[in-house]
Amino acid sequence: MSSIYVHHRVTCEPRTWSDVAKQVIDLHDFVIRNNETSLYGLWRSQIGLPRDTITMISVWPDLETAKEKSNKICIGMEMVSAVETCIMRPTIRPKTNKRPRRQGNYAFRWFDTPLRNLDEFLKLCFEAWPDFESSYDSQIIGLWKIENNDKTVKTLLLTRRPNLAMWERSKIPEGPKETSVREKLSRRYDLCDWTTVYTTTLLTASDDVDLVRWS
Repeated sequence: MSSIYVHHRVTCEPRTWSDVAKQVIDLHDFVIRNNETSLYGLWRSQIGLPRDTITMISVWPDLETAKEKSNKICIGMEMVSAVETCIMRPTIRPKTNKRPRRQGNYAFRWFDTPLRNLDEFLKLCFEAWPDFESSYDSQIIGLWKIENNDKTVKTLLLTRRPNLAMWERSKIPEGPKETSVREKLSRRYDLCDWTTVYTTTLLTASDDVDLVRWS
C-alpha cells in the first residue's frame, strides 16, 4: 500500500505566519529521525492566498494513521485560527516520499475532472511532463487524487519552477517541442470542470530562504 498524504491549509492570526511555521516544524511528528519525517513540505503564500496562510503536506504510512494524527497536528497550537485538511493518494507522482528541498515558485493547482475524463487527463500529464521539465527547468512534484463521488475527481498538482519569470515563460511556447507540450496541457485544462491555482515558496527548503514580502 502506498503512503497517504494529507494537505493542510493553516489560517494564522494576523502577522503570525512565520511564528506558526516554526511551531509546525518543531512538532514531535515532524522531527527528523534517520532522515525521515512526516513533514513532506511547508509553504508560505506568494500569490493567491492570504499572507497569514501556510500550506503543509504531511505523509503517513497508512490511512488509519493519517486519519488519527493529521487532524490533531495543530490542535491547541498558538496563533492558529483554523485548519482545513484533506487526505490524498498519489497518482503518477510522487513515486517516493523524498521531500522537495529546492527553493522556487511552487504552484498548487486544483482540478475537478469528470470521472469519464480522468484516464485521458492522466495520460496527457504523463506525456507532457518530461518535455515540460526539460524545457523550463521545472519539476512536477506530485499529482494527488483527493476523492471522487463517482462523477467528479478532485486532484492536486504541485509544480516547482525556479521563479515567477519561468511561470510566465512556460505559458508562451517557443519551437515545436514546447508547442507540443502546451497543446497537451491545454487539452488537459479543457477536460476539467473547474480549476484554480495559487503560488507559494518553500519554507522547508534546504538551499535558500525566501525573504520577499509577496503579499
